[in-house]
Amino acid sequence: MACDLETARITSLPGEAFYIADFISEDEEEYLLQKVAAAPLPRWTHLSHRRLQTWPSALTKSNTLLESDLPPWLTSPIIEPRFNSLGIFKSAPHGAPNHVLINEYRPGQGIMPHEDGAAYHPLVATVSLGAPIVLDIYEKNANEKHHAEQGGEGERDHAHNSRKPQFRILQERRSLLITRDLLYTEFLHGIAETSRDDDLGPHSVCNWPLLREKDAFLIGGYDRQTRTSLTYRDVLKVAKMGNTLKFLGVK
Repeated sequence: MACDLETARITSLPGEAFYIADFISEDEEEYLLQKVAAAPLPRWTHLSHRRLQTWPSALTKSNTLLESDLPPWLTSPIIEPRFNSLGIFKSAPHGAPNHVLINEYRPGQGIMPHEDGAAYHPLVATVSLGAPIVLDIYEKNANEKHHAEQGGEGERDHAHNSRKPQFRILQERRSLLITRDLLYTEFLHGIAETSRDDDLGPHSVCNWPLLREKDAFLIGGYDRQTRTSLTYRDVLKVAKMGNTLKFLGVK
């Protein structure tokens, strides 16, 4: 694992992004995948193109998180000691992530270009498990910037279009990707619905110099396998448990 974030900076991207290829070990990856698989079925939300878990809970309609601790397996070894030793969330309001989305992408599945929205501190830290995948980055157009200024909600998809991504980030299994500030507020990100990621190389992948297994991708592409992501963020508004009934609309 990188000793400091500066050695992990993706220098070809605008704003700030960092990539650590060997963020967790193979044993830790297997442990996390087992914990994800062992979650009760009601924990899964099934969408048309993927399924996900939300920890410790989904946000309320007012984009508020009901205060609750993350489970220990999502805290150690990700947040403590690794996030803390790197100071990843030291500037966030709560000093640490308080919300985790677990997304499962099977071959052919993806997510439309979207923004994470103003419900969160502008910092995302994503750990990839099981298989690599390409994250596409798009600069917002004028209409998308206008809509972002009008709304304050959390994750929001944008209409699918045929434009090509401005940047591509290859996320290997066991890696950590951090995006923050300008990349959070001025760009969209998405994952193509495809069974194969092609045209890979130093000419197209902006974090190529930081990859762990460049040789595996020099053939230009790979067939996708099931990839699971752990996305850590800091929700800005948190309701103390004593106020839970108010946020649930109970008087």
